[in-house]
Amino acid sequence: MADNKSCAFRTSIGGQALIEGILMRGPKKQAIVVRKQDGTLAEKTEELHLIKERYPILGVPLIRGTVNFLDSMVRGVKALMYSAEFYPDDPDAQPSKFDEWLEKHIPSKQLESVITFLAVLVGVGMSIFLFMILPTLVTGGILHFVPGFPLWGRNVVEGLLKIAVFMAYLIFASRQKDIYRVFQYHGAEHKTIFCYEAGLPLTVENVRIQPRHHPRCGTSFLFVVIAVSILVSSIFFGIWPITNPWLRALVHLILLPLVVGITYEFNRWVGRTDNALTRVLTAPGLWMQNFTTNEPDDSMIEVAIRSIEFVLPEKQGEDAW
Repeated sequence: MADNKSCAFRTSIGGQALIEGILMRGPKKQAIVVRKQDGTLAEKTEELHLIKERYPILGVPLIRGTVNFLDSMVRGVKALMYSAEFYPDDPDAQPSKFDEWLEKHIPSKQLESVITFLAVLVGVGMSIFLFMILPTLVTGGILHFVPGFPLWGRNVVEGLLKIAVFMAYLIFASRQKDIYRVFQYHGAEHKTIFCYEAGLPLTVENVRIQPRHHPRCGTSFLFVVIAVSILVSSIFFGIWPITNPWLRALVHLILLPLVVGITYEFNRWVGRTDNALTRVLTAPGLWMQNFTTNEPDDSMIEVAIRSIEFVLPEKQGEDAW
């Protein structure tokens, strides 16, 4: 297996696994490549126009983290919807009443935007509820029967519950049959980026031997979000003691943009720095990728290679992290 410490450089190119495909995002454009049911490839590319180009303040550290996260969510949902078009669930299935209502009341040109907005809203909302709000409420419910429990202990219990819920979610998702192939494409994406960073020709043989755990993965990002939220909330509640679970949940929501901003800057730092400290700090996130990445087959690697070829910069080094 190749050693990721031998990379020639660190690229800012990143991707996302789709249904039988991959979204790859470079410095100036993104590409979606999907393996269709007949074995051929569906390919879609588009130029990237970032909002910070119009509003420079949104590219400022700590602010840019939340902006980039939401932008990635929107683009990711659109790409997922595109890949799903090639694999309909059931051609004979009848649309739900909600689907019929949307088609009836919303013009077709706006329907995709509405569906994307709802999907992002539900996705972000569920993540916030599962990994932040739920542990806070459960902790409050448990400690209601333990009067006089110290505040620092409440913070510890709440933090452990956050990690436990996150781990349970990853383990549950990894055991779903349909998700297994998506996680194989996730592994192919990581391996291909490692191959490119190592300066090797992008061939199936060279990609196959690369590691599948990448330090700039979204799994690692989410884990660090939880870790940073534990640290930030512990500091906040240490200064302003709050025991009411609903009020604590509200504070978690208010602090979330700061947490995401800190996490983004942390990931940028560890992504371009390789030393003993950063290897220790990234180890938990890399370990968790055992649940979100699987070894891909050669056809998946071919999709990953094709997708990264579309987004490689014209000038060498323009994508350096």
